[in-house]
Amino acid sequence: MRPAGSPEELQRRRERAIALLKEGHAPVEVAQIVGVARRSVRRWKSAYRRRGESALRARKASGRPWKLAAARRRRLERVLLKGAKAAGFPTGLWTCPRIAQVVRKQFGVSYHRTHIGRVLRSLGWSAQRPERRAVERDEEAIGRWIKEQWPRVKKNAIG
Repeated sequence: MRPAGSPEELQRRRERAIALLKEGHAPVEVAQIVGVARRSVRRWKSAYRRRGESALRARKASGRPWKLAAARRRRLERVLLKGAKAAGFPTGLWTCPRIAQVVRKQFGVSYHRTHIGRVLRSLGWSAQRPERRAVERDEEAIGRWIKEQWPRVKKNAIG
């Protein structure tokens, strides 16, 4: 399991451990000072002897690479910004299954609909729920009612 801390913090911890070893501290002492297992200190010491400073450097977290590279995800974002209707759907609402369908059609990449949320979060998007409003809703009439009728209704409700 990966230890807690940013890659830079972990690198500083490894560098501090090597500096303490160079000062003559025993690996057991260094492990206590730095707050790691003795085995880790010995592994860092061995790597430092073999590869030097580069063995201590922060490394990018490993993991499976994205099926859609960053440039293709940005292209997907442009498609999404145009709206679901522009992509050929009957309504303007984007859903994960619809986005998965667009990704498959446009980029030839299959994502499960439940994974689409991760793709969207990588673009800085979050899940949104559309407001439920009647199609027949008349915003002007509502505004007039709030301006003219609401003050009267509000007064009567209090008194």
